[in-house]
Amino acid sequence: MIRKVTLLVVGALMGATALSTVQSYSGSANAAGSETYRQLAIFGNVFERVRAQYVTPPDEDKLVESAINGMLTSLDPHSSYLNRDAADDMRTQTRGEFGGLGIEVTMEDELVKVIAPIDDTPASRAGVLAGDFISEIDGEAVRGLSLGEAVDKMRGLVNTPIELTILREGADQPIKIKVVRDIIAVKAVKSRVEGDVGYLRIISFTEKTYDDLESAIAKIRKEVGDDKLKGYVLDLRLNPGGLLDQAISVSDAFLDRGEIVSTRGRNPEETRRFNARPGDLTDAKPVIVLVNGGSASASEIVAGALQDHRRSTVLGTRSFGKGSVQTIIPLDDSTALRLTTALYYTPSGRSIQGIGIEPDIKVEEPVPEELRGRIQPAGESELRGHIKGKDETTEGSGSIAYVPPDPKDDVQLGEALKLLRGEATNAAFPPVPDQAAAKN
Repeated sequence: MIRKVTLLVVGALMGATALSTVQSYSGSANAAGSETYRQLAIFGNVFERVRAQYVTPPDEDKLVESAINGMLTSLDPHSSYLNRDAADDMRTQTRGEFGGLGIEVTMEDELVKVIAPIDDTPASRAGVLAGDFISEIDGEAVRGLSLGEAVDKMRGLVNTPIELTILREGADQPIKIKVVRDIIAVKAVKSRVEGDVGYLRIISFTEKTYDDLESAIAKIRKEVGDDKLKGYVLDLRLNPGGLLDQAISVSDAFLDRGEIVSTRGRNPEETRRFNARPGDLTDAKPVIVLVNGGSASASEIVAGALQDHRRSTVLGTRSFGKGSVQTIIPLDDSTALRLTTALYYTPSGRSIQGIGIEPDIKVEEPVPEELRGRIQPAGESELRGHIKGKDETTEGSGSIAYVPPDPKDDVQLGEALKLLRGEATNAAFPPVPDQAAAKN
């Protein structure tokens, strides 16, 4: 019997969402037949011929990695082989912290543009400013690099130095700034007060999500006061997923009892159910959940749980529709297998695979003229080779994934605020679940 530490994951983009667990493998699957072993022998023969006779000497490690990935991607879009770099990246994303500089960046005119330095990080202390353009990293030109490649170069071991060449408006010459990398903790939850409403945006489901959410809710309650607080907007738009246990904990934060989600694998005995514990961090205040085509996996678990329990009203457009669970199985000290092993179901027994979460109130977010045609609807049902959901229809899943950068232009947020304040006049709007309904 082989025992391996595994990680259950549900997520669309990050590799996203996970619960640490230990599983035992005792050879329960049927042994491979003779035909399978014959095919494996053919594979070995092909590999040897390519290795020995290809016109130029091939990279043997890449050949094997490509073969493994070919096998896994033929199953579904979310199963894959994680080499050392991919496995390290997944661990970094789920931890929610990394060695780096502490800047939010984008790419503009082939240079890295600083959107904003994060407060109290090496970059802000070294004098990097919003609007700066990074033209060189340790003397290497940024032009020709992708944004991901540039970001990888800026990340690194804690306490190691890096030199940035900055182009700044108003400066006659490029500015060279030396920055010493430190641990950067990425906020999983951003929050603010919108008058008498608390706004909570969950960016991703990392190891820090529940703790960040708990702190944000406590801060809002203290700032506004429970007697004046109308409720909360829980913004899950553009959230690609994350750790399964964090999705469960976030759902639990708004629920007093009942099932949150169940996962069902190939064998009936693999079914697992996760239930809420007593206690609601918001004291049962009304909640509006915002979703769009960028809300996937762990986001859909939260939206589905709160919707099924009538704990919240879901507003926006149809979500991505990823209803599968992946297990991360370490293969050695540095690589891992990411394998789809189950589907998850909302408390009412819905599988949202290839369907998504249908909002209670459909509100389209207008796309600016300059972006029309460049942003297309996206969903699980559009992915080649996706697992077809048992209730999937030709309508499919997903929708446009766009959120305006300025909250004043955010139509979906505006409608949610009106609804919480009792200002909505559309008769089709259902009432926000009240405290009594939330506990039934």
